[in-house]
Amino acid sequence: MKVFIKIISIILLTGVLLGAPKVGTWVANMFDYSSIDPDGAFMWISVHHIIQAVVILLIILFSTKFYKVNFHLNMGNKEVGYRYLKKFMLYFSIYTVIAFIVIIISSGFQPFQYPLNARNISGYLGFQIILSGPSEELIFRAFAITIFVLLVSQKRIDKHLSYANLFAAIIFGIAHIQFSLSPFDISFALPQVLMAIGLGYFYGDCYEKSKSVVYPMIMHSFSNVLMVGITILLSFFI
Repeated sequence: MKVFIKIISIILLTGVLLGAPKVGTWVANMFDYSSIDPDGAFMWISVHHIIQAVVILLIILFSTKFYKVNFHLNMGNKEVGYRYLKKFMLYFSIYTVIAFIVIIISSGFQPFQYPLNARNISGYLGFQIILSGPSEELIFRAFAITIFVLLVSQKRIDKHLSYANLFAAIIFGIAHIQFSLSPFDISFALPQVLMAIGLGYFYGDCYEKSKSVVYPMIMHSFSNVLMVGITILLSFFI
């Protein structure tokens, strides 16, 4: 019976985690942003991320108030958090530089997908800085890991990886796969999905060790801004 309950819990949790972005999509599609964002660079995705975060935040507030669940929304262990953050920024920066060099040498560079004007650049970078990390880490780390631990398992595979973090990272990767039921279609970029799972592990590991979602939020926004920023810069010359 316990196994059955855990399976149902995993299914329901997965549904909520993948459902929140769908609600964000539904709401974001209701508005016309052409007067503010004629190229569609940042407004739709900003509204989408705000709505998906609000959906999960409401559940978090309910769980905190009535069930006293701690989602670690405060600063947690600052010493651990800042140390992890600094190491991640250093290593990810090195990785990013090497990755871009390889991409350029292999002629695989993809330029910024929108016209290179001030509105698009500032709007898209603003989204990455302010919304991408906070929205997605609230969902896929603070909520996903906490609820998995409460309802499914606190166990670890080894000292470096918990079942909760593995689950959250995989669901984070799946969230980067595009699904359509009418007509039925599945599309994804495998490198992007694998990157999401890999980074998701580090975000989750930091969340568990620092007991705070703040540092993963910063890590997430930093990684996005760094890669997007370099892409924009190179797009002026390549």
